[in-house]
Amino acid sequence: MNRARYRLISVAVLPFLLALAADLTAYALLRDRLPDPMAGHFTASGRSDGTASHTSYLVLVVVMHLGLAALWGVVAGTTDVAVRGPRRLIIAGYATAGLVGYLLAVVLVANAGAGDPARVRMPLWQIAVGAGVGALAALIGRLLLRAVPVPAPAPSLGSDESPRLHLAEGEAAGWMRRAPSRVLFLVGAALLAVGAVLLLIGIRLNAVVGVLPAGLLCLALSRPYVTVDRHGLTARPSVLPWPRIRIPLSDVDRAISRRIEVVAEYGGWGYRFRPGRSGLMLRSGEAIVVHRTDGREFAVTVDDSATAAALLNTLAHRAEAGR
Repeated sequence: MNRARYRLISVAVLPFLLALAADLTAYALLRDRLPDPMAGHFTASGRSDGTASHTSYLVLVVVMHLGLAALWGVVAGTTDVAVRGPRRLIIAGYATAGLVGYLLAVVLVANAGAGDPARVRMPLWQIAVGAGVGALAALIGRLLLRAVPVPAPAPSLGSDESPRLHLAEGEAAGWMRRAPSRVLFLVGAALLAVGAVLLLIGIRLNAVVGVLPAGLLCLALSRPYVTVDRHGLTARPSVLPWPRIRIPLSDVDRAISRRIEVVAEYGGWGYRFRPGRSGLMLRSGEAIVVHRTDGREFAVTVDDSATAAALLNTLAHRAEAGR
């Protein structure tokens, strides 16, 4: 990873670290005036309908800001920021940090001096002010990005040719690799952390029904297996039998290895669809790209994709010759 990439990561995580510092400073200044527990949740009308201890508030602040910083750091470290999409995501990170940091600080200000948490109010106009703070932060992020040089893209892998792996007559072969996704893993870990915080402050139903299962699912899908064998190309989760994606040898026209930028080419991570093509996009980097006999294309990002493509071409040619 070159110096320009490290600078870009620093710019991406900076707003969340500043928001964390601001919220912790606000807590330190107001701590002696805060009730314990204090109002920690509000209805649409601005009335308090839940409380949180000082500890749960601090845990929420730290987990929220550091989790978002880690997520945006991965975006900056693994995508091609020469295109607009990833740069806009980084700018959106500044807006997110500004909005979230402001609202978490406003909770402290609203509680300061309150004897009864049930009497604390949070006016809706505070959300509009938070949006303004987020917009100002986004403008600052945009100006900072202009001063950061764009990291040079990694060289492309492979070509439009159809490489093959030499196998002796009757020799069998298979290939298998994990395709870990740092983004999906961090999202899953962040969701589990948020769920733990919800449990800590007493919001058990929301944590168990929504956030925790989503976090476990993200973790379960974050390290799938990709295999090439006599069945074709298969991608499946490491710990679950489903969902399973399989491209049989009869559907393979040719396979190549090339570098893919997931945001620029597919619009994001996960199982993605585009006209005439689809893919399991877990990170930017080298990928095996299968051109199917019906003209469509399927790709999955995985290391050692050149070997996988060469073996898949060989097995597909054998299968066609044997028909």
